[in-house]
Amino acid sequence: MADVIAWLLVVVIAAYACAGGTDYGAGFWDLLAGGAERGRRPRRLIDHAMAPVWEVNNVWLIFILIIMWTGFPVVFQAVFEALWLPLVLAAVGQVLRGAGFALRKPTRRLAQRRVYGAVFAISSLLTPFFLGAVLGGVASGRVAVGTEASADAWANPTSLMAGLLAVASTAFLGAVFLSSDARRFGAEDLVGYFRLRASIAFAALVVLALVALPVTRDDAHYVWNGLTGGVGLLCSILSGVCGLAALLFLARRLFGWSRYSAVATVALAVLAWGLAQRPYLLPTTLTVSDAAGAAHSLRWLGIVTLVAVVLVGPALVLVYRLDTKGRLEPLTDSDTSAAELPGDNL
Repeated sequence: MADVIAWLLVVVIAAYACAGGTDYGAGFWDLLAGGAERGRRPRRLIDHAMAPVWEVNNVWLIFILIIMWTGFPVVFQAVFEALWLPLVLAAVGQVLRGAGFALRKPTRRLAQRRVYGAVFAISSLLTPFFLGAVLGGVASGRVAVGTEASADAWANPTSLMAGLLAVASTAFLGAVFLSSDARRFGAEDLVGYFRLRASIAFAALVVLALVALPVTRDDAHYVWNGLTGGVGLLCSILSGVCGLAALLFLARRLFGWSRYSAVATVALAVLAWGLAQRPYLLPTTLTVSDAAGAAHSLRWLGIVTLVAVVLVGPALVLVYRLDTKGRLEPLTDSDTSAAELPGDNL
């Protein structure tokens, strides 16, 4: 049962990553969209695409926390003691990016929209970085039971690479998703705009992955062995193939298949990490069996998780399905007959 729960944790982490992390993967491109005039149309598409689903993905974060503290309380304690600072920064980023996104759209004054937009975009960049840094700190073996908090636990070469890979992954997913949304909303010029950015993000992913190999060899040798051999290597190769397929599908305007391929790219990368780290939850000090909670807790966790998947899973699938079919498009100012107020452009 402990092994099942551990793999369930990996699957839930993959599910969170595959939907673009904290913000549909769009925050990175919002930050780089340019000034108010040049970035107006990309940002309007980002707002339009994110609005129906931007908080749905946080359901997976709740699952991750519940599985950790119930199934593996020793790991939960060790991680949150040693890595509390990046976790707090990621949580603050979650709150600020939500507040920035929620307040930007109804705000009338241009100066205020810029402030809220900057808060949203920068927080959406920092949050995946710090979450990736946490995974890097664990993978590098710097976190063990009793490890005290220190900068080395998360500000190390493996954490840096993991954080950058997390940012690049969300940027890649966001660009692929937004290319499809641009076509759905009739913004044909933005299809090419985000298709180009998807190619750039995937190229960045490839470069970072190649740089990460020697880094993990020297700094996280156990995980490196898992990533360069056996099933871990196979998943890594398949992840790269799926990324190339996503770009090919985008070029051929097969947007549904491009989404599936992009999601598979990230899912297989997370799976490769899980395979490379086994049988450890904290390499190389704490195995899954040693970290497992009480047997009855694991049984109840399995039952509750199964019930949650049955109840919540179909609802999440329906939300994403309705969104991709354009059934959840938000109201616009013209729909609500909102009038422009004096000073709106100040």
